[in-house]
Amino acid sequence: MNDILEWLVTAEDPRQQVKVKHLMKDIIAIVFFAELANASEWIEIYLFAAANEGPLRKYPELPHGIPSHDTIQRVFAMVSPECLQEFRGRWNEAMSAGMDTTIRKIFALDGKTQRGNGSAGQKANHIVSAVDEAGFCVGETLAGDKSNEITAIPELLRSLNINGHIVTADAMGCQRDIAKLVRQKKAHYMLGLKGNQGALHEDVGLYFSDPELRAGCAYHKVVDKARSAVEIREYWQTADIAWLPARNAWAGLASIVMTRNTVIKGGVTTTETRYFISSLPLNVEEAARAIRGHWMVESYHWHLDVTFREDANRTLDRAAAYNLNIVKKMAINTLRLVDVGIAKISMKNKRYLISMNFGHYLDTFMAL
Repeated sequence: MNDILEWLVTAEDPRQQVKVKHLMKDIIAIVFFAELANASEWIEIYLFAAANEGPLRKYPELPHGIPSHDTIQRVFAMVSPECLQEFRGRWNEAMSAGMDTTIRKIFALDGKTQRGNGSAGQKANHIVSAVDEAGFCVGETLAGDKSNEITAIPELLRSLNINGHIVTADAMGCQRDIAKLVRQKKAHYMLGLKGNQGALHEDVGLYFSDPELRAGCAYHKVVDKARSAVEIREYWQTADIAWLPARNAWAGLASIVMTRNTVIKGGVTTTETRYFISSLPLNVEEAARAIRGHWMVESYHWHLDVTFREDANRTLDRAAAYNLNIVKKMAINTLRLVDVGIAKISMKNKRYLISMNFGHYLDTFMAL
């Protein structure tokens, strides 16, 4: 970790150097450590740093002490997002050392709006992220608003090494150009279908509504019990798509999939049915894994909202808000792996525990 922090020295600092008191690498390190220790607002980040100046001086230089919260926010608005993404990439690489790289990965793509960034005269940032099934955010791009996800997803895909892996996206990402790009990058796709695809969605739904046709599909079923509820997940996949009128419009289309999720809780049963198109050949267990793996990006967005209180943050500067989002996700990556000595502890409580004894846990982070 110390080597990775030292790499930040190479980051381009756009400030006038003769007026600089606080090093950019120190400010980035402070924000990262603060996010790990339950500080999410700029004033909280400053208070965290002021309270932990002693331990922090073991790593950041802090030649002029702790910068004010205004300085931290102002400088963070100047940092290049590409710098923070490279910082996060190096950290991810260090944390994932030793993981099996031969397994086909799942990259789940989805967008989230930073609601606190919006105002009467400004649309809030909408950020499309890619999260792998190991729980690491591996990239993001700023879309501006939800309607621009269609153009943001290809930009994000071009920045990722997805060769040989599986890309998942919801209905917003179910676009022909996106499917084509995934195949051009020698990856597979699993794309959710909804009404935005009109006839294609209707045709797939009609196919799976036929009991005889569905009986000929590959089938997989999983039953989970948790929190007084029973969840039954069923998957049907078929490569019988010669009849599908739109099959040639989708690059590499090889199969269609239906899922049915049934939840039984307190005597109440709810059922949800969804449809997908995929370039994956017939292998219903792998199709199920890809569909189920998409929840990881949704989990990320939940943590940003609930654990890191992102939507409550009223940072209006778009660059500062975007950069803070990148660092929050770097903190999530770290918290998923760090051992705080208590089994089955939530990420929220991990942050709280770290905040109470940051000096002790700082050495743990640096040793990861």
